[in-house]
Amino acid sequence: MTAQSETTGPLTTEAGAPVADNQNSQTAGVGGPVLVQDQLLLEKLAHFNRERIPERIVHARGAGAYGTFTVTADVTPYTRAAFLSEIGKQTEVFLRFSTVAGNLGAADAVRDPRGFALKFYTEEGNYDLVGNNTPVFFIKDAIKFPDFIHTQKRDPYTGSQEADNVWDFWGLSPESTHQVTWLFGDRGIPASYRHMDGFGSHTFQWTNEAGEVFWVKYHFKTDQGIECLTQDEADVLAGKDPDSHQRDLRESIERGDYPSWTVSVQIMPAAEAASYRFNPFDLTKVWPHADYPCVEIGKLELNRNPENIFAEVEQSIFSPHHFVPGIGPSPDKMLQGRLFAYGDAHRYRVGINADHLPVNRPKAGEARSHGRDGVMYDGRHGRAKNYEPNSFGGPFETGRPLWEPLPVSGVTGEHEAPAHAEDDDFVQAGNLYRLMSEDEKERLIGNLAGFIAQVSRDDIAQRAIENFRRADEDYGKRLEAAVGALRG
Repeated sequence: MTAQSETTGPLTTEAGAPVADNQNSQTAGVGGPVLVQDQLLLEKLAHFNRERIPERIVHARGAGAYGTFTVTADVTPYTRAAFLSEIGKQTEVFLRFSTVAGNLGAADAVRDPRGFALKFYTEEGNYDLVGNNTPVFFIKDAIKFPDFIHTQKRDPYTGSQEADNVWDFWGLSPESTHQVTWLFGDRGIPASYRHMDGFGSHTFQWTNEAGEVFWVKYHFKTDQGIECLTQDEADVLAGKDPDSHQRDLRESIERGDYPSWTVSVQIMPAAEAASYRFNPFDLTKVWPHADYPCVEIGKLELNRNPENIFAEVEQSIFSPHHFVPGIGPSPDKMLQGRLFAYGDAHRYRVGINADHLPVNRPKAGEARSHGRDGVMYDGRHGRAKNYEPNSFGGPFETGRPLWEPLPVSGVTGEHEAPAHAEDDDFVQAGNLYRLMSEDEKERLIGNLAGFIAQVSRDDIAQRAIENFRRADEDYGKRLEAAVGALRG
């Protein structure tokens, strides 16, 4: 988007009539009551009352920028996606960073996962990759997501986030142990959006022209280097400059210091998934790089700031169901839930025609559908027929799915995700802990103990500690001692 010509010339009403006086409302005589006939006053106040749309339930606090994705390696053996079809090919992108739990007015420098939502404006339609700055998540099934977020948000009685709620849920959900170890480690509070990695987090399907299927995980390695804040540093910064991350991103682009990320993927042939030692579709697990090394595929650069935060950042929408030919979903139960939830959230927040807004509209291609009417419909279809099939030259189906179908078997029901040879809720959390230096372990223990010590019940604290002990005996022993010292 660019600045519009409306910034010059006479001020008008929303209907285009010139405004004679924008300083004084109409009254019944000097000092009299205001007249209801003053439509400029009523229009301005009514518009002001409606300037905000419902904020996102999660990822409300965010910042964004435009840029380019450039292909640096041949990946055509793995996917037929057109935007990945040749080395050197560039695609415009929009990237929105965010915190998860905070509301729209929250501070940036807090201990919280960061959203990493990327929209590729490809010639085959928009492709949205909605991930985080961590490769894993707290839960593995979307049915638990509302409960999890309720524990992170304000308590219905106290109106504040409560340690009791957070640790009660985490303690009763041992699958969260891996992500909690990430979150309370050194990378739990990035110094800026530029100085953190990004991940697609979920497993996705790539399909080549021959119909061969591969499972992939996306990695975005920051070229600026990892920089993080300690808890004490973050506490000070959040109070002094709540907008620290948003400001840093905007100012770096303004001065021409464009942030970039090296993009790579882990690639698993579909036939290897069933026998892999970890469930490859479990969002609480990683694929160790020794098993599936990262293969560089491209470079992501951010080089243009939004002109209007509300229009382009707040009203931007991302949904993991926005796929393009050659890319599709996996059986990841969290991803499957998000295929519905993200689109539904934006239909509620922004409206059924949110895809028509400039930031969300396809740029390299064209959207052709039979969707009509609703709030903010712009009449773009004119007199064209609104059904398919039709014999009047309207858009038609291609007959070729975007991705390959998956074989399924068994009976319907509420099934747990299948367990693989080395699956449990603690092994990868323990591996992560043992990779840390002694200093990193001390900071991790201190961060966790400071929060667990705030819970009001000993059984909640002990259950939480026990999960970390099951990941690593030393981990649990040191954490128990640290919590005990704080709780007296």
